[in-house]
Order: sequence, then C-alpha cells, then structure tokens
Amino acid sequence: MWIGTVEFDFLLGDVHSLKEKRSVVRPIVAEIARKYDVSVAEVEHRDLHRRAGLGVAVVSADRSHVVDVLDAVERLAAARPEVQLLSTRRRYVASEDL
Repeated sequence: MWIGTVEFDFLLGDVHSLKEKRSVVRPIVAEIARKYDVSVAEVEHRDLHRRAGLGVAVVSADRSHVVDVLDAVERLAAARPEVQLLSTRRRYVASEDL
C-alpha cells in the first residue's frame, strides 16, 4: 500500500475577509475531492484571509497511481485563476515504512 500527500500554499487574489476566502477555497476543495476521489482539506493559514494551505491525500496499491493522481491534482490547483500557487510539498510513504 502507498500513501501520497501533497500540501499546497496559495496566495488568494482580491479577498478581504475570511468569508470571501471561504467562497474561493470551498469550490477548489470540492472540485479536487469530486474529480479525483481523494481526501482534501484546508490545513494551514486558516486565520489569514489572503493565504490558504490545502492538504491532499491518496491511498493506492500502486505507487505510480499515487504519483499520477497527485500530478493531476497539482495541475488542477495550479490552473485556478483566482489563486496563485506559491509552493507544493509532496510525501510518499509505503505501508512497510509505517
């Protein structure tokens, strides 16, 4: 079993409140979860209105599938015009390593 995670650090555009931030972040989270059947949540910068940190996790029997899914998720996240992707961080873990 392979577990893959990716963390995204986003800079949000013209956002002036946490309410506006939610209206930008929620659709991104929902689209990633729906389209790729992965776990996704806002995990960092929850109290800042112009930054968002999202975490995505996927589990598969095959490492190459995990890599392919996270590649696709990263392409989708980077293509969103309302946010600027500042950085990503990936991690892969085999069940034997746990």
